Amino acid sequence: MLHWIKALLALLATVALTWTLNTKHGDLPPFGKLLSPFRGFWQNGEVADAFAAHQTLQLPGLQAPVQVRYDDKRVPHVFAQNDHDLYYTQGYLTAQDRLWQMDFITHVAAGRLAEIVGPGRLETDRFFRRMGLAYGARHSLDSAMTDPTTRTVLMSYSDGVNAYINTLTPSTIPFEYKLLDYAPEPWEPLKCALILKYMAFDLSGRSDDLRMSNALAKYGPAVVKDLFPDYPVQEDPIVPVGTPLDFTPLPVPATPPSFAAAMSGLVPQHEPDPELGSNNFAVSAAKSATGYPLLANDPHLQLNLPSIWYQIQLAAPGVNVYGVSIPGVPFAIIGFNEQVAWGVTNVAADVVDWYQLKFKDNTRREYWHDGRWKPVSRVVERIKVRGQPDRLDTVLYTHHGPIVYDKPEKPFLPGQVPVAHAMRWTAHDAANEFQTFYRLNRARNYQDYTTALSTYGTPAQNFIFASADKDIAIWPNGRFPLKWRDQGKFILDGTDPAYDWQGWIPAAQNPHVKNPPRQFVSSANQFSTGPDYPYYLNWNYGDGTYDRSHRINTRLARMTQATPDSLRMLQNDNLNLTAQLLMPRLLELAAGPANGDTLVATTSPDAQVLVEMRRWNCQYNADALAPSVYDLWYNDLVRRIWGDDFGPKATGLEMRYPARDRTKQLLLHEENSSWIDDRRTPQRETLPQLVRRSLRFATDSLTRKYGPLGPKWAWKNQKSTDVLHLLQLPGFGHMDLDCGGGAGIVNATSERNGPSWRMVVALGPQVRAYGVFPGGQSGNPGSAAYDDMLETWRVGQLNELIFLRSPTEANPRLRGNWTLAK
Repeated sequence: MLHWIKALLALLATVALTWTLNTKHGDLPPFGKLLSPFRGFWQNGEVADAFAAHQTLQLPGLQAPVQVRYDDKRVPHVFAQNDHDLYYTQGYLTAQDRLWQMDFITHVAAGRLAEIVGPGRLETDRFFRRMGLAYGARHSLDSAMTDPTTRTVLMSYSDGVNAYINTLTPSTIPFEYKLLDYAPEPWEPLKCALILKYMAFDLSGRSDDLRMSNALAKYGPAVVKDLFPDYPVQEDPIVPVGTPLDFTPLPVPATPPSFAAAMSGLVPQHEPDPELGSNNFAVSAAKSATGYPLLANDPHLQLNLPSIWYQIQLAAPGVNVYGVSIPGVPFAIIGFNEQVAWGVTNVAADVVDWYQLKFKDNTRREYWHDGRWKPVSRVVERIKVRGQPDRLDTVLYTHHGPIVYDKPEKPFLPGQVPVAHAMRWTAHDAANEFQTFYRLNRARNYQDYTTALSTYGTPAQNFIFASADKDIAIWPNGRFPLKWRDQGKFILDGTDPAYDWQGWIPAAQNPHVKNPPRQFVSSANQFSTGPDYPYYLNWNYGDGTYDRSHRINTRLARMTQATPDSLRMLQNDNLNLTAQLLMPRLLELAAGPANGDTLVATTSPDAQVLVEMRRWNCQYNADALAPSVYDLWYNDLVRRIWGDDFGPKATGLEMRYPARDRTKQLLLHEENSSWIDDRRTPQRETLPQLVRRSLRFATDSLTRKYGPLGPKWAWKNQKSTDVLHLLQLPGFGHMDLDCGGGAGIVNATSERNGPSWRMVVALGPQVRAYGVFPGGQSGNPGSAAYDDMLETWRVGQLNELIFLRSPTEANPRLRGNWTLAK
């Protein structure tokens, strides 16, 4: 009997252990599955020459054979005989390299993370659902699917992704699925639309309306006009001031009297990621050593592995294009063909507004608008939660859009999402961005380029252009609401239809310039136009944009006989213009009269630091010591000036600080301003005192971290650029990269953000191009192509991009030759 009991207990223990090791518990993976030699992560190792082989794959659904040539960077060059097969193959090959990445992003956008990782991501899911990303994706998809061409592309791409998914087994699914213990699901066109809406959120889904309304309520219109002006003192707009209009503007909606009165101070107003940026520029044939235009683009986004971009060449009748795609979305999003090149940067237009609502009662089933009660639509969201019952979340919708938070709670983005307010956002409106990129990929001239832009909606982008016809151009382009000036700078009255969006700026009247007299076009996320443009787009375009744009424009204006390397070196420019402007003033204040504060002793660590700062050339180079000091010195000084007046801890309100341009004017010309004083202390502080205290803070901080002034203070150590896995898995990214640059600099490489793709294209009879991104083509950490381009990116170099005219063209860098057949 005892023998049987022992056997039974052993069996039960084995079953329990097997279940434990093969089940995910909280954040712990199912170690049994993960470590299994038959189906665990060991199976995700990749044979080094797998993509250098010559092979034939049988893929159901293809209409004709497709040739794929792989080069030494594992970039596929796809040659198909029709659109269906071209995008089917793009879907298949992209999924082969990036399936988990593209699938994971759709789960984020759709508010479906909790079903993978459990209740810890429930609030994230609620937020994205309440922001309406899936709501907007469905609208855009419905519009796109009415176009036969777009429908063919999206269905073919999805079929290609699914063809790859159908080849997977438990042992071959990507590593991250094993770690998180879930499986890929079938792909559908809605997922392509969700990825574009996630990009729209990343680039246009935030606003300062609440913070600005709080500032207006606390300080009044005079202070707000002074500290938050509609146009900065220093600016270098994308479309040069004085560029003639080639259209007759529409009448702008009248400013409501209640808003004009509030801004005059007669009545009270209603209740109350800055490093993301990009550069692009193109020089004309007259400035180029080749006699043809050159174009460069380096969009600045978060630095992750797998990389945000995927390189590919797509060729079929009517198209032969090379560029980078977004995994999960067809086409080349940034790229070139034999006739044209294009690139994008973010516009930062004001396309998110918040409306204060008046509800009939606490049931929130009706709201007052245009003199009557209107019904609130209620949408029940069912959120699956791993290991727990489904959660139901009811989202309220008005004619403006969703009420992101209808009850008091801590917002997912504090200070940006007001409670019980409706959101109006262009990303909720239907637009066919897919058609834009389909046409751009096939563009042959300027007219094709402008036709392509006409269907683009969101996120608004500065589409730069150059052609072998020797045209250069730039359009800050998207669907822009037709607003009265400053509409949306503050929270709007949701009861008055005069505060509603009144229509749209015609696409043909979006800001633009073609072949300007200065012989170049450029953007760095700065103001799209000067004050002479007839429409309101925004009042603020972010800190650091003037520095980058002015530095780029200054260098381009001086440039002659430009080569691709000229533009590459400009992409890597490390000069900090704000530091160049302010350092003489800061050094003067630090060394000037004490005004009651202790002077810097000549033998103190501060004095040694000042010696280092006096010989600094304001370059943010990796080994330089001074950038580490300046970055801490300047940012601490900004906090000392504005923190007592606009910081949430001091005021109890969420408010934004005045922009860098206004701070510069204060430091240079307004030493006796009342804003200098720290209201939290009984004595009155002076600007020299604050400057010295901030210098001491910087010196002490670096000394505690690295010891006395020396090589360890190098900017590369203080900045510590990291390229992390999307899940931030230890050991699957790269930490502390040895590179310069920083926020507000042309080479905008900061702690976690930077140039996500650098590209330079030389148009001409035989187009040549160069590019790199910080990672590799594969999303598999077990692949040599996971991060093989990171070092080239780190040192600021570019790879020559292989552009094939036919599948049989010879090139010594070609490795694999695949034939895909039905």
